[in-house]
Amino acid sequence: MKNAMTTKHFQAFLIKLILMLLLFVVVFVIAIMVGAKNISLSDIWNAIFYPQITGGDISIIRELRLPREIGGVLVGAALAVAGAIMQGLTRNPLADPGLLGLSSGANAALAVALVFLPSVGYFGIMIACFIGAALGMLLVFGLTALRKRNMSPLRMVLAGAAVSALLSAVAEGISLQFKISKNVTMWTSGGLIGTTWGQIQSITPVIVICIVIAILCSRQLTILSLNESTAVGLGLQTHQIKMILFVLITLLAGASVALVGNLAFIGLMIPHLVRMIAGTDYRTILPLSAIAGATFMVFADTLARMINAPFETPIAAIIAIIGLPFFLLIVRKGVRSL
Repeated sequence: MKNAMTTKHFQAFLIKLILMLLLFVVVFVIAIMVGAKNISLSDIWNAIFYPQITGGDISIIRELRLPREIGGVLVGAALAVAGAIMQGLTRNPLADPGLLGLSSGANAALAVALVFLPSVGYFGIMIACFIGAALGMLLVFGLTALRKRNMSPLRMVLAGAAVSALLSAVAEGISLQFKISKNVTMWTSGGLIGTTWGQIQSITPVIVICIVIAILCSRQLTILSLNESTAVGLGLQTHQIKMILFVLITLLAGASVALVGNLAFIGLMIPHLVRMIAGTDYRTILPLSAIAGATFMVFADTLARMINAPFETPIAAIIAIIGLPFFLLIVRKGVRSL
């Protein structure tokens, strides 16, 4: 594998990147415009580029819609990149943070944090979610490794379902026992409503840094996704790169749960859709997945706000309705190595 893309491939990637960015901008602007109160393009422009202008619709944009949609951008990008890394690392086309126990582990840790550390603050909750996501992932891979010779992608998903059910039951039991169900539901319902600038400031560095590091490791991930023996033969430090990638997955999934709760299927769908136009090179898959994931999450949030206006439909339900048929389609086609 060459260290650098050919000029032809780079030009093709650049065109796809620009087109996806344009689509993202259109979806993002529409998401801010529509709602209980429709807002004009000029107000959006003024709210973003002229901080001295205040009042009226400007306040709605700055205090409600901008943090909400930026939160959607961050979570969508994080989950899509985490899913792409998991699929490449495990060579499992069914891998997804929500399906393999990471999100449920983060939810369980969140419930524990709310009970035993009630004044911990948002940053502390985020740390708890990181720990819970790591625990969920370790449990799933531990169960799957018990039968290493028959470690099929579908078996891994079944192990993820079992661990997710266990950890969800733990979170629910803690919530009922300590009467914090309402607080936990704020996250587990999977919504962006009430997202604040303080929350955005907390998760942005984590998600942005993790995505940048993931893109820097994309060449190594491409080699690992093909064959581990080949990776070793090429001198790749497989244990080190695997550890780095597992840490990135944990941080991306934990940060996402800390903001919106348990969302499955984004990390499953987006990388598959991106591969249809980007091929199998993770140097193109990861950046395009980040943009596509952000676009999809903003679109899903807008749909959740508008489908039954003025009431909000849970975004987790919207994504599940779209994602479950996609999951079944992949299973029906047959599980193939990536």
